[in-house]
Amino acid sequence: MIKTKKHHQVPKEAPRNVRGFFARLTGADDRVQSGKGSPDMILLGAVGLLVLFGLMMIASAGSIYGDYRFDDAYYFFKQQIVGVALGFIVLFGLQGTNYHFFRKWSLVFFVGAVALLIAVMIPGLGITALGARRWIDIGGVSFQPAEAVKLAMILYISAWCASKGVKRISDTMEGFVPFFITLSCISFLIALQPDVGTMVVVALTAVTIFFVAGAHLKHIIALFLMGACALAGLIVAAPYRLERFTTFLNPSADAQDSGYQIIQALIAIGSGGVSGLGLGASRQKALYLPEPVGDSIFAIIAEELGLWGSAILLVLFAVILWRFVRIALGAPDVFGRLVTIGIGVWLIGQAMMNIAAITGLMPLTGIPLSFVSFGGTAMVFALAAIGIVLNISRYSK
Repeated sequence: MIKTKKHHQVPKEAPRNVRGFFARLTGADDRVQSGKGSPDMILLGAVGLLVLFGLMMIASAGSIYGDYRFDDAYYFFKQQIVGVALGFIVLFGLQGTNYHFFRKWSLVFFVGAVALLIAVMIPGLGITALGARRWIDIGGVSFQPAEAVKLAMILYISAWCASKGVKRISDTMEGFVPFFITLSCISFLIALQPDVGTMVVVALTAVTIFFVAGAHLKHIIALFLMGACALAGLIVAAPYRLERFTTFLNPSADAQDSGYQIIQALIAIGSGGVSGLGLGASRQKALYLPEPVGDSIFAIIAEELGLWGSAILLVLFAVILWRFVRIALGAPDVFGRLVTIGIGVWLIGQAMMNIAAITGLMPLTGIPLSFVSFGGTAMVFALAAIGIVLNISRYSK
């Protein structure tokens, strides 16, 4: 387990090499301005619009599916409302909480999240669905520990990197080895569920934080090579993963089985055209497209709202990315910068992976579309992450 050191000063002079820009980005004086301003209202507004957009699409995309499964056309909408309400309560609470609180307690949060990840494997606690064990049921309330791990890992890795400084982060024994061991353990636990899509998101986020903090380029290349080999091994080891990969290469080879979801998604996207069929007028949501409120929701958006509706969605994500970049550049210390960058990579990267998968640009991963797909746990932790970034923006230079 990586140990953080609280009082190490980050060197102001960054090394001159290919990672120089990123090292300079994180090499500022590790002090916070005493003044506290207003949170970034553009970021809050863009996230709010995206969440409302998602609620509207869940109400539409889940109407037939909800009626079929639960005799309630608005079942998914009502469930999502609960997650959104709880998420915004957490968001507004955290945006008023000094983000250094999370640096102080990052190890505790991380250990707790890992413990929940292990608890998934305990009979009676872990819930198995569709061959995967990814949920915990406590008192009739279920949630996904992997969502907690995403945020806890960002806070912990950011705190550790900030305490190390550029020189020690770039060292093999002090930086690369402990980082690799920690990331490998987390990836292994997530892969056991199995949830390779989430594993990829977590790994990419952690490696990005590590790189921006000043890791040596040779270490980043080594991590990507080892990660690629591990991913290839996981694909070959499980027939259904290998089938997903071959389906990505040729979806029409098995249109009624492994290629069914992507083909139905592409039919939906193509049917929408430029202006769409109209809100609520999707044909593919009528039990043709699997998971219309989950990882396939972008296909319903494109079918009902067309190119223009899809463009609005992408513009909102672009605005959020823009605000993340500004907040990261203006953050008063290394920890704030790394947390903002990590959360940005997680939420925006996950969304782009979801859209790429459902449009046939990469194999299906099963990861949700941030702020839009159905899922109370994912919504709560995503909004909690936004709350932390909003607090960082209040101290921004």
